[in-house]
Amino acid sequence: MKKLLLAGAVALFGLSNAQIKTGTLYLSGQAGYSQEKNNNTDDKLQNFSIIPTVGVFIAPNLAVGTGIGYIGSRAENTDINNLGFGIETLQSKVKADAFTARPFIRKYWTLSDKLYIFGQLEVPIEIGKRTADLQFDYINMSGYIYSQSINMEQKYTSFGVNVKPGLDYFISKNWTIEATIGEFGYKNMKIKDQEKGTDNFNFGLNLSSVTFGVKYVFAK
Repeated sequence: MKKLLLAGAVALFGLSNAQIKTGTLYLSGQAGYSQEKNNNTDDKLQNFSIIPTVGVFIAPNLAVGTGIGYIGSRAENTDINNLGFGIETLQSKVKADAFTARPFIRKYWTLSDKLYIFGQLEVPIEIGKRTADLQFDYINMSGYIYSQSINMEQKYTSFGVNVKPGLDYFISKNWTIEATIGEFGYKNMKIKDQEKGTDNFNFGLNLSSVTFGVKYVFAK
């Protein structure tokens, strides 16, 4: 029975003795932009990021490294309410910018000479600022107008721990395509001058959260 299970594992995974050598250096990263717009209300949400990453193998199939970069978002929203005796309008513009560092350790397991699976433990850190510009306007049936502008700013820090499973395929000696499939993690965000932070737990392993990247390897 044991021999049958071993033979099945070899056939399924194509086990190989290939390893990524100690001292191998690689460069990768992510750059992204997304926009969502409601054409009925002109509400808009934008997200963008650029996070270059460097890693080095400290042992065969075991790498450490970090990503360092910038992430940001912009949101515009207009809310109009007809109260019957008047109309109120609230316009908001919210902006967030943050510096991020993401040290990690990644372990590879060989499936074939070109295909590997990996598990990555990542500790993302963010230091950022959020600003909000709010404009409130009210006009009643007799023409009375009231307006008020509010500007707010919040500085925050966040710390997290993520575990990401993935696949890495060598399309040549120096280039690979990698994919991560969801993540399991925890994040705590603390706003300056507030006593308590907020905790967020994320557990997802599904095809809708697959991310792809390209990596350059300084192969030895």
